[in-house]
Amino acid sequence: MKSKSLTLILVLIISISGYSQNFEKEFDLLLSKKYETSDPGATALVAVNGKVIYKKAFGKANLELGVDMSDNSVFEIGSNSKQFTAVSILMLAEQGKLKIDDEITKYIKNYPTHGHKITIHHLLSHTSGIGNFTSSDEWWNNRKKDYTKEEFINLFKKLPMLYAPGEKYLYSNTGYFLLGAIIEEISNKTYEEFIRENIFKPLEMNNTDYGSRSKIILKRASGYDNVYDKGGEKFNENETVNAEPISFIQWHSAGAIVSTVHDLFLWNRAIRNNKLISEENKIKAFTNYQLKDGKHTNYGYGWAIEDINGISSVEHNGGTMGFRSTIIYLPKEDVFVVVLSNQTYNAPDYVSAKMAAIAINKPYPEIDTNKVNTDPAFLQKIAGTYEFDDGSVIIISEENNKLYSQRPNGSKSIIYSIEKNRFYFLNSFSSLTFDVNKEPSVIYKNRIYKSKGRKVK
Repeated sequence: MKSKSLTLILVLIISISGYSQNFEKEFDLLLSKKYETSDPGATALVAVNGKVIYKKAFGKANLELGVDMSDNSVFEIGSNSKQFTAVSILMLAEQGKLKIDDEITKYIKNYPTHGHKITIHHLLSHTSGIGNFTSSDEWWNNRKKDYTKEEFINLFKKLPMLYAPGEKYLYSNTGYFLLGAIIEEISNKTYEEFIRENIFKPLEMNNTDYGSRSKIILKRASGYDNVYDKGGEKFNENETVNAEPISFIQWHSAGAIVSTVHDLFLWNRAIRNNKLISEENKIKAFTNYQLKDGKHTNYGYGWAIEDINGISSVEHNGGTMGFRSTIIYLPKEDVFVVVLSNQTYNAPDYVSAKMAAIAINKPYPEIDTNKVNTDPAFLQKIAGTYEFDDGSVIIISEENNKLYSQRPNGSKSIIYSIEKNRFYFLNSFSSLTFDVNKEPSVIYKNRIYKSKGRKVK
């Protein structure tokens, strides 16, 4: 019996080792191209069936001191903090201290709902109709100010209701800040205390905490940005600067957590194995919720509901000034990918999804930028203006046997052919598939969205 058990263990070890070796070169190539040795960098971790098969660091943690990135470097994870806030709410629900369909005014007294019934579910699923404070000019002009939480919530009270709860999906940092206030009201602890005591400590996430600019955080990577113009849109990608500091109270329960790839792996296993919340509540967190009209939001509670090349995934991106993060989990395959970066302008979302696809042996097609469809008659036939079912418009043009896509008043982007009638955007999962058999039409598709367009001129 012992001999059989030992044999099984050896087979598993060899299998995992082989799995790791098969993909290591591909992961290395993707990440080393994106995060060069002398630039701000990233750390990445991939796990399959609860076993880490890849963990590496690239680039610099600090440019001025020449410090290399470590696979234990600490990063601001931005909106990936929302997972922790959502799970905290579900933990309190399991304890009978709240109900997901409770109105928020039960816990945040005198919050203006303009006659609407706004529930905790609406906040969790970004369907409350409350505006997003980080989209307001007032926030941008005061982004470095250390407000009290009460002062900050008073700012929210000035935000208009953009639609009735449940009518539309609109990503809202405001909603998740308010969830933090609800956690504090119910638990009689600060949000920081609650997540430390109920999540970080029990899971031994020893390098994860509520962020702080003043506190000494060992192995913290420095954040970097580009030089932007006065409008905050165009930037000089060749000039790197230290990211400007913003008060963590302004991120709070919407995005104030700092962590490492290893600690986030521990977090993933805790969710997978129902250590913090039940299977029933995990399913709630991973549910693709619907609006009143039946349309899906592609969002659960703290996780976006997407797919990796046709395989269901739950994931999220995060960003603060100087940091970007992507966490992807494929529940059925039990594949976990996390990439954390210390540069605003080099987000890891695209490379993370490619890594996840490789890990499940369903890689996305590689785009050969030297390969173009050189059939002038075909290119000229599909050139024109297309109007889509969702009301959007794209303009397809042909120049020198190359095809370009452009939104009205937008810039042109070259699109590359993989098959004769299917074209991809560079560094994107978006594609356009043209049909010229009858009336010219096109299908736009990205990882979670599909829309048909018809040629109008």
